[in-house]
Amino acid sequence: MGRYVLRRVLQGILTLFLVIFLLHLLTTFAIQLNGNPALAFFGDRVPTQAQLSAVSARFGLDDPCYNQLGNPCFGPFVNRLKDYLSGDFGTNLRGREITSIVATAAPNSFRLFLVVTATWLVVGMFLGSTAARRRGKVVDHGIRGFSVMIDALPVFVMLLVYRYVITVPVYTWAKKQFGSDSFIALLFKPSFDSDHPMITVIIPGILLGLAGSAAFIRLVRAAQLENYNSDHVRAARSKGLSERHVRVFHIVRNSSIPVATAVGIVFTEALAGAVITEGVMNIYGMGGLLWNAVRDSDVSLIIGIVTLLAIVTIVVMILVDLLYAALDPRIRYE
Repeated sequence: MGRYVLRRVLQGILTLFLVIFLLHLLTTFAIQLNGNPALAFFGDRVPTQAQLSAVSARFGLDDPCYNQLGNPCFGPFVNRLKDYLSGDFGTNLRGREITSIVATAAPNSFRLFLVVTATWLVVGMFLGSTAARRRGKVVDHGIRGFSVMIDALPVFVMLLVYRYVITVPVYTWAKKQFGSDSFIALLFKPSFDSDHPMITVIIPGILLGLAGSAAFIRLVRAAQLENYNSDHVRAARSKGLSERHVRVFHIVRNSSIPVATAVGIVFTEALAGAVITEGVMNIYGMGGLLWNAVRDSDVSLIIGIVTLLAIVTIVVMILVDLLYAALDPRIRYE
């Protein structure tokens, strides 16, 4: 186990290095093609050359390589790596530290992740298990048809219909009947409320979870079908074990590896923030933060957020790999 963990950590470090370098190249070429992003600091004002030079130096954009199309700018890349190793991810255009911004936004994305994951597990596990157990019957066909229907409906359409068609009348009615701080009113509030962060992400999280549950339903169904007629399941049944015991401990558990992988992926997606969901619903999370950073051309913030998300993604994937052994005793790392 120790050698496997060390190998995965080294692979993760190499992957992170490549991600940071690729991100550096993309942003460098974007600056060379589109001009100095420090201009976004001044908004509609036209800065003097001295002002522009001062802001460029502040954000590390004063290197001459940014004016040479095709230059990979290795010097700024090395400087950025040194800053990352010291825990400095830079500041945004307003001078606020990126780590502080992320520390404020990440909990909201984590709350969204909890709702999304709960929806995935309840809907995906229940419907996927039911479809596998009723394979070839009307229930199975109905569940698969339901998953295709969900796939065909983009999540942003669901969110826009929910926000502009459903929430406005329901929120207005609930506010009159129960008050603006009532649970029903907050649950259907059209936008995120920082004073009640958990309640106001429940419905968006459920919608996002439903949108992603279609693939999860099919994944659970396929994984469990592989185990229904396997040797270890027939052996368990021949011992006289109850069907419920066989299903829970021999079918569901041994089908959980792809499920664990999917949960790991949805965790990183939630931290990456379901950009559309958080942008439409005005949720101040990682996705909303990235949405605003792209809109404001805040290059430093974009690079810092993506780098932190890459670190989280690699750590989560390593933990998911280690979880495999706990779910399936047949897996050994040595």
